[in-house]
Amino acid sequence: MNPPTTVSVESKPDKPDESKPNPKTYDCGLCDTEVVYKIAQELLPGLASACVDNTTGGLFKNAGTVAVDMRKEMSDYLSQRSETYVAEFLLSEKTPVLETSEHPYDIILTLIDDFTSSKRNMLSRVSEWVFTDGREDRIDDFVQEMEINGFWLLARRETIAAALLKNVDYKNSFHCNMVCGSEEEIANHRLECKFRPLDCVNEGCTTRYCAIQKENHEAICPFMILPCEQKCSDFVMRREMDRHCVTICPMKLVNCAFYTVGCKSCIPKCNVQQHNVDDLSSHLFFIMRTAHKEANENDLIPRVEQIRSIANTEKLAKARDARALTYLIKDAEAKVGPLKNGVDPPTKKEDRPEPSPGKPTMEKVDQEPAKPVESTEPVVKMEETKDKQESSSLPIEKEEQSGPPLKKEETKEEGKPSDSKEDVRTKSPNGEKVEESIDEKSRKLSSGEEEGNKKSPEKEQPKTQ
Repeated sequence: MNPPTTVSVESKPDKPDESKPNPKTYDCGLCDTEVVYKIAQELLPGLASACVDNTTGGLFKNAGTVAVDMRKEMSDYLSQRSETYVAEFLLSEKTPVLETSEHPYDIILTLIDDFTSSKRNMLSRVSEWVFTDGREDRIDDFVQEMEINGFWLLARRETIAAALLKNVDYKNSFHCNMVCGSEEEIANHRLECKFRPLDCVNEGCTTRYCAIQKENHEAICPFMILPCEQKCSDFVMRREMDRHCVTICPMKLVNCAFYTVGCKSCIPKCNVQQHNVDDLSSHLFFIMRTAHKEANENDLIPRVEQIRSIANTEKLAKARDARALTYLIKDAEAKVGPLKNGVDPPTKKEDRPEPSPGKPTMEKVDQEPAKPVESTEPVVKMEETKDKQESSSLPIEKEEQSGPPLKKEETKEEGKPSDSKEDVRTKSPNGEKVEESIDEKSRKLSSGEEEGNKKSPEKEQPKTQ
């Protein structure tokens, strides 16, 4: 019997089932909106620079005629260079890693400069046109013209900037690389993604930022409402904080109203009245020290307490400045009187204190002349003779006519002591000097008075008839 023949079985590779579709993946695709906005802002000046440098010196071309083609060429160049950036720079042995920046903004800005340099024509390369101010002015004018005409809108530029950011951000620091299998998963993820876009909630601010940059934006947002930095009860916008603190804030530090007379306190504006009440004694002392410069400070301290006791304390504390308080102190001092040490004499007679009985006032002491210490009997006798001479003027005149005329001279100065027999110098009609004692002259005057008394009745009788 023949053995059974072996059947050869060929193994065929498994073919994938083409009927089942591949599972679709969904990328998050969210990026740091602040970095994307900065990159988008640099695209338009880069395009303008490339257009101006490419048409420098051209007679039939200007920057506007090449803008459309230059924009497409620039987009393709940046996309290609950003995709190969990691392999070209970071993995190259010739380029050290420390010399290149890892921030996407710096990387893309370098790529834009490379594209602009490659589009310069021969005239721009040879001449010094690149370093002149006229070139910068033409670039700025062309950028403004494209913005007005809406040539390259910001939304389209941000789309290109986001794609460039993902290509160069190999560390995933500025974009999300989350991949989900369904639309529901990606939708739920984007609600919690740290790169989800947010609008500033502060009134007046239109900034849009990602969730990871929320704290940084709130730290510098000019429209953020904050409590006053000087600890008052008001809430002020950040951009108006400085003006509030130096103008209307009740906690603004101000100098005391009596700073000019000596109070060096620096107090909040809302506590000025309380400061005037607490430091009233020191303010009174400063005012009185200015008014009574020659007075001793030890004498002014009890004077301050005396004024506080008789004056209205509330009225003194409400004085706004040194001038108002000075008037109030003068009114109080008019009631109290001068200082005890006599440094502050009153200017009016009504303000002077009444003298006590038995004590002479200052006026009487000043008016009284100095009296001599020794005897003054001759002076008293001379005064008596003068009185007698005035009472009997007629007999004396007749007697002087009969006898030789005598002229009295001034006696010695009053207040000096003199002897009991003082000589009086007279002159005779011939001019000779005659010296007589005071006793002899007094006797002659007395005898003449007696004769005059005898003759006076005889003359008066005819008048009575």
